[in-house]
Amino acid sequence: MEKYKDKNVDIEERIDDLLARMTVEEKVGQMLQVSYNVLSKEDYEKYKKLGIGSFLHVLGDEADDIRKKASETRLGIPPLFGIDAIHGHCLLNGATVFPSQLAMSCSFNRGLIKEMGRATAKEVCADGLDWTFSPVLCIARDLRWGRVDETFGEDSYVIGELGQAIIDGYECDNLIIACAKHYIAYGEATGGRDAYDSPITERKIREVFLPPFKKAADIGCGSMMTAYGSIDALPLTANRRILREILKDEIGFKGFVVTDWENVRSLVTKQHAAKDLAEASLKAVEAGNDMSMNTHEFYECMLSLVRDKKIYMSLIDNAVRRILRAKFRLGLFDNKERPNRSVIGCEGHKNINHELAQESLVLLKNENVLPLGGDTKTIAVIGPNADDIRAQYGDWTFFSHPEPKKDVEPLGDYYTVLGGMREVFGEKHILYEKGCDIYGEENNIDKAVKTAKKADAVVCVIGDCLAQNGEYRDRANLDLSGNQMELIKRLVGTQKKVIAVLVNCKPLCISYLKENCDAVIEMFNGGDFGGLAVAELIAGKFNPSGKLSISFPQYGAQTPCYYNQYDGWHGGQYVDLQKGNVYDFGDGLSYSEFVYSNLKLSKKTASKDDIIEISVDVTNRGSMDGKETVMLFVNDVVSTILTPTMELKGFEKVFIKSGDTKTVTLKLDIKDLAIVTPDLKYVVESGEFEIMVGRNTKEYLKEILTVK
Repeated sequence: MEKYKDKNVDIEERIDDLLARMTVEEKVGQMLQVSYNVLSKEDYEKYKKLGIGSFLHVLGDEADDIRKKASETRLGIPPLFGIDAIHGHCLLNGATVFPSQLAMSCSFNRGLIKEMGRATAKEVCADGLDWTFSPVLCIARDLRWGRVDETFGEDSYVIGELGQAIIDGYECDNLIIACAKHYIAYGEATGGRDAYDSPITERKIREVFLPPFKKAADIGCGSMMTAYGSIDALPLTANRRILREILKDEIGFKGFVVTDWENVRSLVTKQHAAKDLAEASLKAVEAGNDMSMNTHEFYECMLSLVRDKKIYMSLIDNAVRRILRAKFRLGLFDNKERPNRSVIGCEGHKNINHELAQESLVLLKNENVLPLGGDTKTIAVIGPNADDIRAQYGDWTFFSHPEPKKDVEPLGDYYTVLGGMREVFGEKHILYEKGCDIYGEENNIDKAVKTAKKADAVVCVIGDCLAQNGEYRDRANLDLSGNQMELIKRLVGTQKKVIAVLVNCKPLCISYLKENCDAVIEMFNGGDFGGLAVAELIAGKFNPSGKLSISFPQYGAQTPCYYNQYDGWHGGQYVDLQKGNVYDFGDGLSYSEFVYSNLKLSKKTASKDDIIEISVDVTNRGSMDGKETVMLFVNDVVSTILTPTMELKGFEKVFIKSGDTKTVTLKLDIKDLAIVTPDLKYVVESGEFEIMVGRNTKEYLKEILTVK
């Protein structure tokens, strides 16, 4: 008897055929994902022989062995292998490590991010795997949260657009499926506390947090992951309204939903929302979860629920259908051909990575220092992150997952800032001294100052490290830690030109750098080529084009400090702070001057069903060709509910030659001006809207649009 129907038959028909022949045990087995590195050897072998639906963090030959054992089961249903390929296939040493999501979001380059996703898919698939737990569509509005680096920043529109781009890259060749996460409002937890309660309403969810996931569903994202926490005290793993009614029924998401790590168990042990694992398993599946990640008892609990007739088989069948749909779509039943392993870390992917690293850098300050001129003979490279590839990579690489590794060395090509400076300027022109570490345990600042005095310019590389970021690592103090402030102040005191470079997983409080350094460059976590890109920027080998996707506060207590907030705050500032942030969303300098003029609306009065075009002329008055991100903001002048003072509704990144003018046209669907009313309806209200087009939240041209 054939195990499954021919590949030329419609996928849904093949699923029907297979479901009809599956036992309850085989169906429930598809709903479980296990991680090899937390199991005993005996249990691991047991699950391999059972034909479990998915395995986590398995690499290379081990995946082949599991796949072979699955082929020997009664129906031979292939497993789905998942991996945290967050910014490249980074858990495999030697694969391409791209900039983090936060870094790459500063490129505002949809096309390049799609290329990055496609390159990652090829490397993941070549390693025998099928599924990346990416992209993160959480919104980083509380900077204390430990996972800010995994996000595309603070703006819902940017997150949705770049999320669609990377999902398209992952899935366009059916090599792997993506997993949009963490559904939903995970980063909004009280106090920035990871996996804690997010005390927000459904109206707020629909207004701010749902749109990126809606865009992911619209593009056909293969899976989504349930967040750890809770919404207004109801755990998301058991939240039928959020998971089943909104995501699956209303939005029409066709992929499958997987819990985050041990979410089913957490309903019992952490959230105390179920008395035992059987009840937790029932609540999770009824709510809309299709696969349980790493709560191994889920398998037996589900079987007992079926035996006791406590769960509808239709729920199980629907979950299994969604999982099988992904497997058929990927060609796992049809002797899938995978790319040759030579694609892992190949030259083509390095080229994409190099370009993305360049476009992700943000030049925040430049007092006519950069590019460094020919009179700069000697450069001192100083600071704890100047030659620390772990800090430059950030989270979710082979250094830290599936378990921490202290002594491993990267196998691929990489450049720290020190390495990049030596490559670009020549080793004989570069002096180096670490100066201090991130935590204050090392202090060689006197040596660093002596080194700086020998140079014509100083590049000081500071920031944070992995131990200050990630899951379980929320941070109350956003100041530069250890002796870093002493180091930078002593270097400024030498009267040399000081260029500060930030290698960090999140915005830090850098008022002093803005006020006292000659130049400031933000890298975030730049991947393999971050250090080389910094050196090339300093040398003027390319024109910087990155803009911040996230705002920088003056002090940690000022957070959240995202740009698109409401009016109405008495005084508009804290009495012990100057008004505003150190740097705002959209900030970023170029070596060229881009001038905006001639803003036009295709209609100044529009109906609620219209799509209008908004055009603006952008002139490059600088001496270098360059790229500029043109941003479209709107403000609902008078509305029934509070609306932000400005909100991004479009952006386009364009290349403009020196001296040229380019007309940039952006489209605005009037439906996108809708508010979410208190009774959860989407309504475009009549009235005036300010249309603002420009470089950032402070520099723009403005017109009035009337909606009838």
